[in-house]
Amino acid sequence: MRLDELPLNKPATIAHIGWESLDAGAARRLRALGFDEGLTIEALHHGGLVSHDPIACRIGRMTVAIRRIHASVIDVSPS
Repeated sequence: MRLDELPLNKPATIAHIGWESLDAGAARRLRALGFDEGLTIEALHHGGLVSHDPIACRIGRMTVAIRRIHASVIDVSPS
C-alpha cells in the first residue's frame, strides 16, 4: 500500500521509498525530514476537499506535511 492510500490514524512502517521517482530537491527534503525505510509513519490529516493535498504525517515525534505526489512513491506496510 502507498502512503497516500493509508487510512488516517493507522500506524504503518515505511517499506520502500521510490527515490528514483522523485526529483532531486524533493528527495533531499524528504531525507532531511527523516524519511527512510523501516520507520513508523502515520497519516493524520488530508488537506483540501477535492485533492486531499497535502497529507499531514507523523514520523517519529514530528508532524510534517508532504504533497500527495510525493506520498505516492512511499510504500508502507500497516503495523
